[in-house]
This record gives sequence, C-alpha cells and structure tokens, in this order.
Amino acid sequence: MHFATDLHDILDHQDRRAPQPPQLTPTQMKVLRCVHSGLLNKQIAYELGMAEATVKVHMTALMRKLNVRNRTQAAIAARNLGWLRPALGRAAD
Repeated sequence: MHFATDLHDILDHQDRRAPQPPQLTPTQMKVLRCVHSGLLNKQIAYELGMAEATVKVHMTALMRKLNVRNRTQAAIAARNLGWLRPALGRAAD
C-alpha cells in the first residue's frame, strides 16, 4: 500500500509548513503604519488624503486579515510579523 504511505507523507509534510502571513494591500499597510504611529482615524485620513470612512473600511479589512479585534492588536501583530519596527524610544523585545 504505497498510496496510503505516500498520502500520509504528503499530509504530514503539509502540516509542518509554516502558515503564510496575510497579504495586505499597499494602502492597508500605510494605514497600519499610521496606526502603529498612534494616529487616530481622522489623522490617518488627513495624512493619506482619504475620507475617514475609507480609513475605517481599511481598518476593518486589515483587522479581519490579521485576525485581531482592535487597532492595538493589529499594530502588535504587524510588528510580530516583522512588518513594522518598534516605535522610537521603545526597547526591542
């Protein structure tokens, strides 16, 4: 029964692969950088030249992709994924 053994090996190999980080759009990354800098939605909207409602749409999408519930968790998740550097004045973990 080589088929069963081969299938088991394939499935076992798939389980060992590291999960892929979520793919964010360039605009979502810009919003995330602003959140990480501590800006409010209104400030992000001004900074990026978009409506505050658009910022909220991007925030909802990126929080869903990162599987987090709030903007603080989103910033932490992005830093843990290596997408953002620690804020200035803070020691690296």
